[in-house]
Amino acid sequence: MRRLIYLVVRALRNMSQSPFLCAAAVGTVTVSLLILAFFALVVLNVQQLTRHWSRDVQIVAYFERQPSGRQIDRALTRLRAWREVEGVGFVSSRQAYQRFSRRLGDDADLLAGMPDDFLPASIEIRLKEPFRNRAGVEQVVARLKAEGDFSDLRYGHDWLERFEAFLTLLRTAGLILGGFLLFAALFIVANTIKLTLYARREELEVMALVGGTPAFIKTPFLVEGALQGALGGLLALLASFTLFNLFLRQDLGALLLAAGISRIRFLPPDWQLLLVGIGTALGFLGSLFSLRRFVRI
Repeated sequence: MRRLIYLVVRALRNMSQSPFLCAAAVGTVTVSLLILAFFALVVLNVQQLTRHWSRDVQIVAYFERQPSGRQIDRALTRLRAWREVEGVGFVSSRQAYQRFSRRLGDDADLLAGMPDDFLPASIEIRLKEPFRNRAGVEQVVARLKAEGDFSDLRYGHDWLERFEAFLTLLRTAGLILGGFLLFAALFIVANTIKLTLYARREELEVMALVGGTPAFIKTPFLVEGALQGALGGLLALLASFTLFNLFLRQDLGALLLAAGISRIRFLPPDWQLLLVGIGTALGFLGSLFSLRRFVRI
């Protein structure tokens, strides 16, 4: 513990002795993580949007004939017990007729003369979130077909395929862009820290000449890099929160609220901790990569 305190105190002293270089390193980490935080904000809220869209994934099971009350209760009770099912609702023939009439709007008179029970009764099945995908839907559809109580099943197969393709594209783009941003941030931070170490190369040479081991020489600089990274992460978090409330909440909100989600979210606490952790790791790794050249002296 005493050694750790010594290393932290020494790192802080070094930072205070070179305020300009320290500010350059912290500023580089802050700007890099600020870009990453904005990217994470967009990904987070687009994920929220796709989760909202996935609520429309449901299965409609049609009865061949108007079922009795006992048949309806039995079917609803059985379906509610399935682990994939979030909720079910019965739609009678008359309710289906009224819905169809409302959808026709001004053309509802096309139904004139038709009996109000000519549409089949059905059960609408909403799925739990982990099963709102093609595999989950097909699993439930297979069980419904095996039981044979329904004459037809509809679940928007084509829409589901397009939705899954969009999610796959979104995840792939997120991984590629996120990885690129992290690599670019590490490259920039490492080179910035390398400049700060270059300015202090005489100090490193003296420590090596008096017999300092590589670990003894490297550790304070690694702690210093980690502290600078953590400080840069905190500043990036503060700046992203400020800019989010000043600009993004309104602009991004107007875009996504029009698409159907109720509110725009800032980074949750675990993402905020991750951002600071990434900053700490960037500072540590940047110092580690930069020291590989100077400590060989």
